[in-house]
Amino acid sequence: MKYKGHRRRHRHRRDLQKVAAVGDRLSELPNDLLLNILERVGTLDAVRTCLLSKQMRKLPAMLSEIVIVPRDGDLVRIKGVLAQLIDRILSTRSPLLTISKLMVRFVLTPDDCRSIGKSVGLAMATQILHKAEFEIVTPQNSFYCTHADFLNFGKQFSTFVADCQDAFAGLTRLQLQNMRFGESDIPNILSTCKRLESLSLFECDAGFRSVLHVEHARLIEIDITYGEFKTVELDCPKLQRMKYDNWPCDENPLVLGSVPQLSKLSLANEGLSDMTLMISQLLANAPVVRDLYLDFRSEKIWIQPECPRVLAPVLGQLRSVNLDNLPEECDIAWTMFLLQTAPSVEDLCISVRDHKCGSESQKARTKRTDVKWEKSGPKFKHKNLGKLTIYGFQTDGNFMGYIRRVMESALNIKEVSLHDRKVCKPCGDMFPHAEVRPSTYPRSCEEKDSLRNKITEASVMMASPAVIQFWT
Repeated sequence: MKYKGHRRRHRHRRDLQKVAAVGDRLSELPNDLLLNILERVGTLDAVRTCLLSKQMRKLPAMLSEIVIVPRDGDLVRIKGVLAQLIDRILSTRSPLLTISKLMVRFVLTPDDCRSIGKSVGLAMATQILHKAEFEIVTPQNSFYCTHADFLNFGKQFSTFVADCQDAFAGLTRLQLQNMRFGESDIPNILSTCKRLESLSLFECDAGFRSVLHVEHARLIEIDITYGEFKTVELDCPKLQRMKYDNWPCDENPLVLGSVPQLSKLSLANEGLSDMTLMISQLLANAPVVRDLYLDFRSEKIWIQPECPRVLAPVLGQLRSVNLDNLPEECDIAWTMFLLQTAPSVEDLCISVRDHKCGSESQKARTKRTDVKWEKSGPKFKHKNLGKLTIYGFQTDGNFMGYIRRVMESALNIKEVSLHDRKVCKPCGDMFPHAEVRPSTYPRSCEEKDSLRNKITEASVMMASPAVIQFWT
């Protein structure tokens, strides 16, 4: 045993000698080349690498990008060390060096937060810092949080902002989770974060059925997921991208006030209530939306088909439409109303699937019915649609008739891309014995060629010879 221990120590000493040799070789490289390499591996790895050589230990304070985003498993373990590391890097920098990006992910603990905030605030006051981003994680996952935990985390964060106003005044991106604020807290936070361009809220709100009014002069992007807001009202003149995932109430979830530059809108919800959204009302103040993404979670279709006369004024700039997770029971023909009212659409993507991993009580409350719409006449033609993509394609009349109708209407369509069902792993894990509809997606080359011929032969009025592709 003594001999084995001696051999193990000797091997360890050899490994240390190899590491030291690597450090010596790296330190021989010019600083600009070393900094270029270090900025590609992330700041934490760069710091570890620089410990190999005395000559390299000054390099972390010379990086133009400081990106410290520990994995979830490391966040709690290094939380005290993280605050010290950030202070050491920022306090030893030359004020002549520009920081193009500072991004830090850390846990919401009062002492560490204050330390990080003071270090970043001082750096903003003494150095040139173009972009500063905070991603703040709570000590507990939302699944284990009580109502008191959400309130406590919201109070802790509001105190953090009040204590470190210099840091938040220069912040350009903020990502929060698991916080419940007081009525005036979010407006106060937004007024403090004067340079903020991106805001992400996950399970954050100001109480059930509260109203969130976001008014900010510089916000470009907002992402809200699983908040308990009754309504979100936006007055952001520079806002370009908005994502809202899972609103809880039956009322209009989103009011777009002054958002003249909004170009990308993403909405996702199960649509378990009887409410349906009218796109003409939703986008009345956002006529330049170019990219529309709607996720129905395989539940109810919660938008209402409208006539071209009403919708055309707000969808004139639309270029891309993505309708995700349509329920398998519904006829997809209703989606044609978007083509009829959006003459500039170039790319239409439809995904159909049947999720079983939602709660059974929700499934029971949901009434899935086909969407009624006024079908277009044979004279309807679309000049700009170039690509149609369908996920969940099956060889039944629902899909075959739809593809023919689109190909006959689209004068310049170049590609029809057809995919089998998307696989949902949680569905298989949670319901291993659930009945699954057998797939009729073509497998062999012969089956695919036969389907191509059926589609094109039936589309006698097809305006453009599109390429029909089947993807495995």
